[in-house]
Amino acid sequence: MVPLPAWKRAVLKVGSNLIAPEGRRLSTRHLLGIARFVADARAAGREVVLVSSGAVAAGRALLGGGEAIGIPAKQALAALGQPRMLEAWARLFDFPCAQVLLGYDDLQNRRRFVNAKNTLRELLRLGALPIVNENDSVAVDELRLGDNDNLAAHVAVLVEADLLLILSDIDGLYDADPRTRPDARLLPRVAAVDDAVLALAGGTGSAVGTGGMRTKLEAAQKAGARGIATVVANGRSAPALEALSRGDCPGTLFEPAASRGGAKDHWMRHALASQGRIVVDAGAARALRERGASLLPAGVVAVDGAFRAGDAVEIVEREGAPLAKGIAQYDAGELKRIAGRSSSAIAAVLGYQGPETAVHRDDLVLL
Repeated sequence: MVPLPAWKRAVLKVGSNLIAPEGRRLSTRHLLGIARFVADARAAGREVVLVSSGAVAAGRALLGGGEAIGIPAKQALAALGQPRMLEAWARLFDFPCAQVLLGYDDLQNRRRFVNAKNTLRELLRLGALPIVNENDSVAVDELRLGDNDNLAAHVAVLVEADLLLILSDIDGLYDADPRTRPDARLLPRVAAVDDAVLALAGGTGSAVGTGGMRTKLEAAQKAGARGIATVVANGRSAPALEALSRGDCPGTLFEPAASRGGAKDHWMRHALASQGRIVVDAGAARALRERGASLLPAGVVAVDGAFRAGDAVEIVEREGAPLAKGIAQYDAGELKRIAGRSSSAIAAVLGYQGPETAVHRDDLVLL
């Protein structure tokens, strides 16, 4: 087996198919071994943050297993099931567990992003086990995407983890679909998640969860960009959990990038959704790319979307090639009025003296 990288802090993601097998009800069938791994890691002086799916499945089981139709019904099931899911985990530990519910907005808004980081760090300092889930009862987009794999990657960045462990009912990444190809080979190590690796992902493998191998690869890609290794392994396998405790990888190890990017750059690149687009001329594109300059209104040739000041925007060249992502200093309507003009003309056009830049270099990351 491939050895695990040295780690002191890990984010452990547990899928719905482990906490609610077949979607019928919450069960400790697979959780006991996972809880033992967590307890052993903590006893060895390591820190673990748990990202757990299963709230919707728990709510469904509470009401007798009926299928929810539509987003509001699933939100209601999540609200019913979240306390049961937390209780199921808390019964397995003799140390305090803390519920942390995060939504996409918590990752979009820089201040809320930092507040979430501080909360998780403080819980770890206090010796509690943070149990994180998406805020499914109000977050429509999360339920539609159902993506706790990517949430776990964002949490790994939040807490500056050394390792992301994704446990599901699969052994790891194969070079073909093992359900249809008996000769499929498990890949013990992946150096980088590129297009060829993404092409190996199949569809959703569970009727309970909403993620598949594709979301696990996306999570590994996000974590890897921040210098965090990712392991995908089978949480139903006692030998696999024992191997993890020994420091071996029983599934697939996704190696991280050679160097960590800045936390803010990573947040902007992966967590911040673009609300519009700014098209720039060749001179502005060159200044951004080669000199790390701010984007001035004079370099703007077109503005698309209805973004507000403080929103993230994509910056593209005339031919449409993505160049950067940044935080807009102006509303879209204002930026359209001053596009192509020098900064000294802003007051005359808008009637007030706004920022000299359309996007400041401190709030900009090249793509």
